[in-house]
Amino acid sequence: MAFPPRYEPVPTVDRDNEGEPFTHRRKPLGKKRFVLYLISFVAFMVAAWYAVRLARSRGFWTTCYGPRRNQSNLAKLPSHYTLPSGDKIPTVALGVWQARPGEVGNAVNTALNTGYRHIDGAWIYGNEAEVGKALKASDVPREQLWLTSKLWNNFHAPEDIEPTLDDSLSKLGTEYLDLYLIHWPVAFKKTGKNVLDEDLTADPYPTWQKLEELVDKGKIRNIGISNFNIRRIENLTSNPLKYQPAVNQVELNFWNPQPELLKWSKENGLLLEAYSPLGSNKQVGESLAVPEVKDIACKLGITPAQVIISWHVQRGTVVLPKSVTPSRIVENLHIFELPPEDFERLERAAFSHPPKRVVNPSKGWKLPFDVFDGE
Repeated sequence: MAFPPRYEPVPTVDRDNEGEPFTHRRKPLGKKRFVLYLISFVAFMVAAWYAVRLARSRGFWTTCYGPRRNQSNLAKLPSHYTLPSGDKIPTVALGVWQARPGEVGNAVNTALNTGYRHIDGAWIYGNEAEVGKALKASDVPREQLWLTSKLWNNFHAPEDIEPTLDDSLSKLGTEYLDLYLIHWPVAFKKTGKNVLDEDLTADPYPTWQKLEELVDKGKIRNIGISNFNIRRIENLTSNPLKYQPAVNQVELNFWNPQPELLKWSKENGLLLEAYSPLGSNKQVGESLAVPEVKDIACKLGITPAQVIISWHVQRGTVVLPKSVTPSRIVENLHIFELPPEDFERLERAAFSHPPKRVVNPSKGWKLPFDVFDGE
């Protein structure tokens, strides 16, 4: 083949310096580069797996079959319950347990802007000062808020209660609490690490009498208990109380529905509050993936979390979902009445398995007994 003089023919086969033909071979992939590619691939797959798991756990990856209702057609549940004092406690609160510093303030701000008026905290959570700053920055009047705190185990001695309460009041920036709870039916000595005060544990009446005094002083509007089973409640209420416990805050969820305690509490005029309502941390994904929960969510056009929170309120309890994620905080406040057949279906599913209690510090505190003995 002839080429114009100004062009040189391009050889179709490369030749070496001696004119012998050779073929190009791709340089083999280096070991380091291969390892980097492998690590990147594994990281991508792990991230994708977590993203899919999160989406499914929150109900975003649920295939719905059959007709779905519109949320606007669902009846609303009560927004408040009335306590023996006549005060009205909001049925849904923002719980701030395990909310880390730097996060809890933003969570409270989001909650208040969304419409929450009930904040559930405790002295032992260590975040009351940040909660107080968020409350101060809000334009919600104090009389529209419901603030709860709790008396920690080391301060059950009557002389220690008011100073501890005053510390919480100062940090929260308020002159009174709407509700103050005995956090656990276990008293420790003020000094030392978890040194059991056997007398105040066996008989919490002196602690309760001091709380009653603080109600009369106007520093507390309502008093209650937390983590008390029926035996421990009766141990307290067998005394000549001036004010009966208004609330008992307990672990209450699909995996630990406590029907006996709920029935007894209704019969005796004691309102239950549900902490860990979606299950403890490791149970949340399982709770939201329960087939009955997902089916009801699909049918009603709401999320699995809203199904469970609505179920709690429909059972007649205050519910305390905790989150620092804005979208979840908003989601958790919007609850709806479940149709009777769906409510009963969820009740049956919750009662169909052995109860699983997660929060039990008895061994961690090295107690010579189980806090929940006698259930």
